[in-house]
Amino acid sequence: MKLPPVFSFAALSLAFAGSIACAAEPAPTAHRLYTAVAMTGQQHNTSVPTDSGLYFREGANQWAHFGPRVLGVMTVAVDPRDPQVSLIASADGVVRSADGGRTWRKTTGWEVADVRAIVFDEQRPELAYAATAWGPLRSTDAGATWQLAQKGLPRLYGQTLVVEPQGRILLGTEKGLFASTDRAQSWHALTFPEVSVLRLAQSRADAKVLVAGTEGRGAWLSRDGAKTWTQISHVPATANVYAAAADPLDSQRLAVGGWSIGVRWSNDGGATWRDATAGLPAGNVFALAFDPDHAGRLWAGVFERGIYYSDDDGASWIADGLDGAYVFDFVFAAAPTK
Repeated sequence: MKLPPVFSFAALSLAFAGSIACAAEPAPTAHRLYTAVAMTGQQHNTSVPTDSGLYFREGANQWAHFGPRVLGVMTVAVDPRDPQVSLIASADGVVRSADGGRTWRKTTGWEVADVRAIVFDEQRPELAYAATAWGPLRSTDAGATWQLAQKGLPRLYGQTLVVEPQGRILLGTEKGLFASTDRAQSWHALTFPEVSVLRLAQSRADAKVLVAGTEGRGAWLSRDGAKTWTQISHVPATANVYAAAADPLDSQRLAVGGWSIGVRWSNDGGATWRDATAGLPAGNVFALAFDPDHAGRLWAGVFERGIYYSDDDGASWIADGLDGAYVFDFVFAAAPTK
């Protein structure tokens, strides 16, 4: 992911006027919420942790560090068959735990770096895939070992991955969108602009619905399983769109976010969109995720302002901690057993 040159890790306060509500403790959930963040080290609230890396939510405004201290944690994948197994994507490669996070081991070699995305195949959890600067990786043993899977790719830099229910893999690269129908043995280009694809989201409620965020070419929507794509007109055509989300409980509910565009929200499958940024402290949004345990809830990571969620279609936002964080991703997964 290439970042705008104006970035600086300056501390910003969460004390401001606006429609930010006070967080209330939610009901117990079936999933654990993970987030991958970089902390500025200059948080306004000194009680906020300063370690970058992976965190999971313990309660309202409460986040606990999870995993090793490794460079540039981008996201996590949890084995859907065995939640004791976790894979962390980082700038230093893939790091794996098979015991619920008590111990960790790097499972990629020195030549693998800048891992941007990592996913399990939910239908065959022994298969896992990673997008890296050196091309996609494939594992046949739940992330214990990895092999390069580059056949058919003209450019290797991968940034986002989706594994569909039927096993097809979609890979967003620096030069467009590619697919594999043979579990990463080979790849072919899809009809999509030759631009850097930063984020892909697929609706679990309707697998034909996908949203893509790009660098400098806005956001795109497909309603036919990635056969054709339409640029979302409500998002500036030259925007950097770093975040995309599809509600797993409602195929009509979609959201995208990016640099200076805040959050754009649709409740009708992408037919219409509206600006849902009011109430957030800034319009620079790098991560979005709909909550599978709370219907309609959207989580947002705001650059250097931490984490927020909305339960009312973005009319208002509730601050939920990690002040000062640069949030890379949100992941909902089963929690490991103790």
